[in-house]
Formats: sequence, C-alpha cells, structure tokens
Amino acid sequence: MRRRTFVTALGAAAAAGTLPVVGAGNAAAAAPLIASTLTGRDPAASPNARAVYAHLVKLENNARSGKQPMTIIGQHIETQNELYNPGYGDAGGTTHSGYYYGKARDITGKLPGFLEIDLGPGYGAAGGWGRYEDRSYNRPLGLPSGQRQWQYADDAVDIAAGVWKGLPRAADGTYNPGGVMVRGDGTSATLANGGAAAGIVGMSFHQPYPGSPLKDFSRVLTQVAGRHPGDEAGYPVATVTTDQAWFDRVVDWESNTPEYRALLADLGVLAASLSYFAAYDIPVLLRPYHEMNGGWFWWGGRTPAGYRKLWRITYDYLVKTKGLHNLIFAWSPNAWNPQGTDVPSAYYPGADLVDVVGVDDYNPYGSDLTHVYYTGLAGYAKPRMLAETFNVPITASGSNALTRSPWVIWNVWGSGLSNTSINTNADVKATYYATDQVHTGGSGTGFGQNFAWGSLHAH
Repeated sequence: MRRRTFVTALGAAAAAGTLPVVGAGNAAAAAPLIASTLTGRDPAASPNARAVYAHLVKLENNARSGKQPMTIIGQHIETQNELYNPGYGDAGGTTHSGYYYGKARDITGKLPGFLEIDLGPGYGAAGGWGRYEDRSYNRPLGLPSGQRQWQYADDAVDIAAGVWKGLPRAADGTYNPGGVMVRGDGTSATLANGGAAAGIVGMSFHQPYPGSPLKDFSRVLTQVAGRHPGDEAGYPVATVTTDQAWFDRVVDWESNTPEYRALLADLGVLAASLSYFAAYDIPVLLRPYHEMNGGWFWWGGRTPAGYRKLWRITYDYLVKTKGLHNLIFAWSPNAWNPQGTDVPSAYYPGADLVDVVGVDDYNPYGSDLTHVYYTGLAGYAKPRMLAETFNVPITASGSNALTRSPWVIWNVWGSGLSNTSINTNADVKATYYATDQVHTGGSGTGFGQNFAWGSLHAH
C-alpha cells in the first residue's frame, strides 16, 4: 500500500512485451473484447481457477461492450494490524483477524464479494511470518511455534478458505461447525464472516527483503546506506543495503547466489499457504511485488529488466517447481502520472505471466483520476481491477466512479472502509446497495466443489 502518485520514467514498451495502451480519451466501450483464458497461460489450471477467471473475463467484456457492467466489491484485511497495532482503525487495533471483512456486514448487512488477505511479516519487533507450526502446510518449514504473534497469517488463510468453501472445515480441525477458530496457543476467535459467507479470494505478498533475519514490515521497505526505516525504534541496525547491485544478486539464478537462495526460501513460505488452497481447489488471485514503479519497497524502482526477472522466478517457482495451478496472477503498479496515459509498461512481466492488470490508487476520490488508469490499462487485453484504494466507488452524495470505470474488482484497503474522513457509513451503504452495478458476497455453504457464480449475488 502507498498513498501517493508516482511519476515513472518509461522504458521501451516493446522490450517488455506489452500491448498498445488505450488513451484516456477513448471510451471503455470502444476497447476491443478480450478472449483470454487461463489455460492459455497454464494448461493445467485447476477447474475452479478456470471458472473464476472466465467470469472475470466475462465481466470485463460486458464492460467493454456496454452490456450491464458489474463490479465485484472487495475488501483487503491487514490481520497483523487488526491483531497487534493499537493505533489501527476505528477499533484501535487489537481486535481479530478479518475485522474489516466483517465491518462491511456490520455497516450494510452484506459482505464483500472479494476478500484479499496478505502474506507478509508480523507487527513490530515481536513479529514474524505469522505462521504456526501445527498447521500441515507449516510443518516442513520448521518455523517457530507456540507464539501468538506467529499465527496471524494462518488465521487469514482460515478466513479465506471459509469465504470460498464455507464451514465447517474438515481440513485440519481449525474450526468447529459454529465457526470458532481454535488457535494453537489455546485461544479462540469467531470467524468474522460467521462461518457461512461465500466469495472469491486473493493474496498480496509483503515480503521482507530476502535474507532478512527479522520478518517485520520495516524490512519490506527500502534500506538506505545500511540502515532501515524503523531502526531508530529499537530494531537492530540493518546490515544489508537493498540497492540495485544487491537486487541484481537476488535475481541472479544463473549464479545461484546466496541472495537468490534466500529469495527461494521466502517463496517457500508463500508456496506453503498457496499449496493449502490448491489442495482444495480454492483459486487465489495472487498479487505479488505490487507498486514496483515506486521506490518504497525493496523490489520497487529497480531496472525493469530486473523486476521482470523477479516475476519470472516467482512464477516458475510457484507454478512449475511447486505445481500450483490454482493461481490467477495480478500485476498492479502504483498510480502513475495523471497528466499522461503512460502505464509503467516497461515493468509489465508479459501477457504469458499475467492474468489480471490493475492499479493501486490512493488519490482523493474527487480528483476523478480513476478513469485515467482504467482506460490506460485497456490495451493489455486482461480483466482490470482497482487493486488498492481507500475509497468506495459510490457515495451517498451521488458520485459514482463505476459509471465511467466499471472495474471487474474494486478492492478497498483495510481500515479505509470505515475511516469517516474518507467514507461515511452512508457512502458504504450506497456502494453495497447498488445492486445494478455491484456484486457483494454470497451467503451460504461456499462455492465448494461445484462452482456456481450465482452464489455470489447482489441481493
């Protein structure tokens, strides 16, 4: 997540294998229809992943043709902040994983149609990967166990599985039929959706720099001259400078560098959670290494060629080495210069490695910049999502960003949903009650083995 617009210097789009970009002056309906299928990228794509992606393509083509465009309203949850950050959100943090997923229901009586969880570091110096060793997918990793601060990512995985499949879960007994999660340390919590919601799920990846001994969010951010933001707060002084030369070693698979091996170790943590979803054919819209055109994350602001190499390594490891075929890959740069229509296309990994294109846009709602990004991404011939924003698209005063820009998914970030300086409860209700434009979450036993989009309804 980032809250500023970044002006990017573009490389040659042809070198990145990108498609022509549709200018902001072109209407969405004028964009050609797309024929993307998931099996074109991954012939072994799982049945449910194919079904979800086919529907995203259908929503995209409906928008391009002007045929009743619909948008899935989504919600991101930051479980590490929900659990451990006393200054976070409207409840002052220290609530429970999935608080802001359930918050939409508290305000509107409805749930989001898309839930994005985060696999990333813990909160504060006590934080780690947020994993707990009693889960089957964690055991081979040998991660520390018995600490509550190592559990939040597992909690998020449980919530996402529940959103797709419903409960009870027969997988490893982490929920009873009433939707109560039993944690490894003896504590318990009720799943925020009540154990019955259904929707599609995604995952972002805030990875600390490869090789970092401290898996904290501060280690996701760029280090300068051997120090890191947060060092002054009591963290050990960082010993690695994440500059371009270091980054080049991270992606130097040809030399099998120590930095490259550290990257694979971290990707193993990501693959472990994804493999749990794959075992039950739960599709995951995976959004790794976002906002690469900015300079705040260790993977950001690097050479486009190096970034594309990082994406290729990650893709090959997850799909080819680990055999994960339940994934839908989403690429989302940060909001670019609104004075032009230039997407940071030099960073585009390529049509054969990306399924969904998007943008992280934290510009003020009234600036009407969303349409610039929406039209700028049209030429990629992929479903388009607003991957991160604080704002809901429809307000109580009558503003409606979806009229011009019917993204297939509009994903609200964390506590922004109920931050009244951004969205009033009336605004959230206006969005969730717009049943002719917005899909909310279904209520039932989940998609399970028989995917039917009718479970994801607007009523």
